[in-house]
Amino acid sequence: MIPIKTESAWKGTADCKNCGIRDMVLFADLNEQDFGMIHAPIDDLEMPHGTELYGEGATSPGIFTLRKGRLKLVRHTPDGRQRILRLLRPGDVAGLEALATGRYDSAAVALTDISVCRIPLAVIHHLSQNSPRLHMRLLQKWQQTLKEADDWLSDINFGTARQRVGQFILKMRHEEDPALATLFSREDMGAMMDLKLETVSREISALARAGAIAPMDRTGRLYRVLNASLLQADS
Repeated sequence: MIPIKTESAWKGTADCKNCGIRDMVLFADLNEQDFGMIHAPIDDLEMPHGTELYGEGATSPGIFTLRKGRLKLVRHTPDGRQRILRLLRPGDVAGLEALATGRYDSAAVALTDISVCRIPLAVIHHLSQNSPRLHMRLLQKWQQTLKEADDWLSDINFGTARQRVGQFILKMRHEEDPALATLFSREDMGAMMDLKLETVSREISALARAGAIAPMDRTGRLYRVLNASLLQADS
């Protein structure tokens, strides 16, 4: 963990001003006067795959903007089963609910190696009260989070197993190259779609045989999308 002080962050030590995803995160609209109101460190963190960024129900030290990698938001059912609520991509904000409750509603776990910025709650509360620019951005992010959660639930938790798996693959396409899709462990995918591991494996194999996708590595994670329309079909 590398603590980044406000003055050094704005001057370029953390490269906040020139960050490639800055326009997608909370500080996109802030100016130097806004940054001058920050009196707590912003932490720049890098964590390996499998690391728990924060736990379900944990007291929140801050919220996180995801700069690189993928995060899964996880909640456990009373009978101990894991349910993956949705995935976060670069530019997304994790832990927004803590602004209202002071605690995290779910756990956030790194699906890949990740890079995040941790912003203390006190910083966000102070800026939201004194900067209309950040206040508006928070409202926009909150609305975006709710919409993405609804879309995620609608797209991969309804329909046949084939439809769920097909929609999941479409969601996992690379932004820089939509012909490629990176999947996760079959167990993780099953938890996301409420399907058994064996069902997920069977449907992926069937889609490959049908010519919808083609494996690009030996681990079964990277696929080329050959026919997106087949991924949207029922069977």
